[in-house]
Amino acid sequence: MNYTIQAMSQKQAEEIAANWHYAGEYSFYDMDADQEDLQAFLDQKMRKESYFIIKQNNEVIGFYSFIPVGNNTIDIGLGMKPNLTGNGKGFEFLKVGLDFAKSKYDPEQIILSVATFNKRAIKVYKKIGFKEVEYFMQTTNGGNFEFLKMIYVCKERTPIKEDKMSIEEKL
Repeated sequence: MNYTIQAMSQKQAEEIAANWHYAGEYSFYDMDADQEDLQAFLDQKMRKESYFIIKQNNEVIGFYSFIPVGNNTIDIGLGMKPNLTGNGKGFEFLKVGLDFAKSKYDPEQIILSVATFNKRAIKVYKKIGFKEVEYFMQTTNGGNFEFLKMIYVCKERTPIKEDKMSIEEKL
């Protein structure tokens, strides 16, 4: 498949916020479900250079945010166009985003947080190699919801080799 990734424009952010609406319980992910998140998403200064559009054959199919959080770690957020969700396209979409993150940021690890009701997303994250880290509660969308933090290891940290000489021998 032919994918392109480019910085998100203000027009694209406004289009997503106004027109991307998910069915049923997934409406939790509508941009207007949380006014604070919506304001941040629509504020070009707050988006900085962290938000990107994914296109397939010149059509926008989703977006990603890539936020460096220290320790050579990138925290990602993502959204797939509503009419494309639930159709087995998530794995490939996720792979495109992870490959981009690895090439642009060269992180040791990538983290994300997902609402625990979103079993289909968690299944895709696990299939590609994310591991569960912890469950936590977060206030958002007018309530308190359980989330799962997950981690994807891009590079194993090289352990420090211990000299075979004991500490006493070194002294």
